[in-house]
Amino acid sequence: MAEEARRIDDAEPMGDVPRLSAVPPPTDVEDTARALGLCVAEILTGSREVDSIARWITDEVHRHLQQRAAVAARARQLGSRSRGRALLRVGSVIVCRPADGVAEATVVVHTRSHARAVAMRLEKRQGRWRATAVGVL
Repeated sequence: MAEEARRIDDAEPMGDVPRLSAVPPPTDVEDTARALGLCVAEILTGSREVDSIARWITDEVHRHLQQRAAVAARARQLGSRSRGRALLRVGSVIVCRPADGVAEATVVVHTRSHARAVAMRLEKRQGRWRATAVGVL
């Protein structure tokens, strides 16, 4: 048995066989989507202000998030939810690129009790990715 194992170990390599990794390396757009997805979830839980991400979103997205944050704050006031800061964790991030300079991403953000999907469209403007549309499911 040991002799057989030695023969397998001593075998010549099969040449330059490309290795596929289970997880592709992150890209700058994936990192941006991950960070923005977490920030959007923090905005809706009341632990972050919309203005803190203003440079990464368009004016239209800014207005949309302001409205969503106000509705979420009102719901927290009316409900019996705890005032503690929500523990958020980013799960999967899926990015597709339908055109040059355009990316569409979905980021799953987990809390203790549920998960939310943050869908966004990112466009490269002046060398930086900016969210031009954001939706939270």
